[in-house]
Amino acid sequence: MSNLKILPLGGMGGVTQNMYVYEYDNEIMIVDCGIGFPDIQMYGVDIVLPDISYLLKQVNAGKTIVGMVLSHGHDDHIAATGYLLPQLPEFPIYAAALTAGFAQNRMKDMGVGREVQVIKDGQPVTLGQNFSVETLAVTHSVPDTKHLIIKTPAGIVYHGTDFKFDESPVDGVKSDYARMEAIGREGVLLALSDCLRVEKNETIGSESNVGPVILAHMREVKGKVLATMMSSHLHRIQQTVNAAVELGRKVVFVGRSVEQNVQIALELKKLFIPAGFMIDKREMSDFPDNELCIIIAGSQGQEGSSLVRAVYGEHREVSIGPSDKVIFSADAIPGNEIPYYQSIDQLFKNGVEVVYPEIEPGIHQSGHASAPEQLQLLKLLQPKYAMPIGGADRHRVLYERRVAAQANLDRQHTILPESGQIVEVGEGRVSFGQTVELHPQTVDGLGIGDVGKLVLSDRKALSQSGMIVVVIPRQGKQLRLDNIQVISRGFVFMKEADEVIAFIQKRVAEIIDSLGKKTKDGEIRKAIEKRLGRSIYKIIKREPVVLTAIVDLK
Repeated sequence: MSNLKILPLGGMGGVTQNMYVYEYDNEIMIVDCGIGFPDIQMYGVDIVLPDISYLLKQVNAGKTIVGMVLSHGHDDHIAATGYLLPQLPEFPIYAAALTAGFAQNRMKDMGVGREVQVIKDGQPVTLGQNFSVETLAVTHSVPDTKHLIIKTPAGIVYHGTDFKFDESPVDGVKSDYARMEAIGREGVLLALSDCLRVEKNETIGSESNVGPVILAHMREVKGKVLATMMSSHLHRIQQTVNAAVELGRKVVFVGRSVEQNVQIALELKKLFIPAGFMIDKREMSDFPDNELCIIIAGSQGQEGSSLVRAVYGEHREVSIGPSDKVIFSADAIPGNEIPYYQSIDQLFKNGVEVVYPEIEPGIHQSGHASAPEQLQLLKLLQPKYAMPIGGADRHRVLYERRVAAQANLDRQHTILPESGQIVEVGEGRVSFGQTVELHPQTVDGLGIGDVGKLVLSDRKALSQSGMIVVVIPRQGKQLRLDNIQVISRGFVFMKEADEVIAFIQKRVAEIIDSLGKKTKDGEIRKAIEKRLGRSIYKIIKREPVVLTAIVDLK
């Protein structure tokens, strides 16, 4: 019997960029297709995509992708579809109704017209000859979140992505404990489980607890209320709408992502707004400020988002004044802390009242299970092996020590693969296979995958030490070493750096003299850029980017 191979194409030890390959014989099934967020060293990069090189290699070798299943509607699980699916052959895509609507909308924005078929809980879908997938309901911060029961010839795998066990969910849809317990009795060989909040020892509070806190902060506001949250967090949006309605405020949605998500949710009856309370953003001027509640995109302080433009007075329809209150009903996603707090700082500077989780913990509840909830899942499933996913390396190790150990799973039965390491499932056991080198693709503006390590390295150097351009004039065939020009940007202030500039001119002349008269232009530029950088570092401990131009004089 063959082994089932599992490979997270977004790597391990990260929270976002979720995309999992399940491979058996000549068939491949994919779970999720999400974006990641750049770290602070990825200068200018907008988003990061999973590396599908391995997937393309298998397809070119004759293997068939039999389908993709999307677990829920957050962008780190669906938003890479528009970027990556055009590179892959056609195959069926399945998701719950709301997730399907969100995913199709993301793809439409990218000009991709793929259909997502709606899958219902308890109705397994057969993919190819080797995969059967069934969804079951779990609570999370977006409706229609699902866990997957994947049946293969090698055994049953439970794919338990983002979840929490909320006993008072806003929409009344609880996690399906009975189905978890039933599949546990049937025999789960491997359970993948969300581990992001393993550091929390108390059960995460119910999402329904947030509504009264929002209502309390909305009362007595003399001006506008602006609330920002994840654009797909419909439970939070619903509670904000409920508070606004109770206080007689009109509800306005501002920002492309939140406007689109709300429209889809209304059509699918996943969001309810009483007649007459929802107005268009262009109608805000018809109402006094104390009758408005604006739900606005940009909770992470994303550059160019509606909230950030409003914070800096650059939004066409939305202004924020001292009588207004801004509610940040979201934590900073790891890696987004700087822009998140920059927006809050600027609002404070502007004299605006701001509420955020550090000063009002009840304004946000995590959508991820704590250690006791993760343990509860394992006790229901009783898997032979467990594999923590969706967290950083510290979360995965803590899961092994705090959760798996309490479920009587020793280290040999808790799987912690390195990034790119294939997990093999077969003959009643789980082991590690080969390691695949993963290089996530970057998206910078309209460019996809064209910002590699060298470009990022140059951007880092530019940010830290600036650049200098060495201009060498040439008269006929003779380089004019007595007239070398040095242009500096972000390196030294030219008017106060005469000694440094003189040193550079002298060193460039020495390098050219050492090369010989028959050296080609390209070799001259290469030698200067390499050797001059080292020389500059020796005297002022900076390594600017060095560019060389040889200019022919008329």
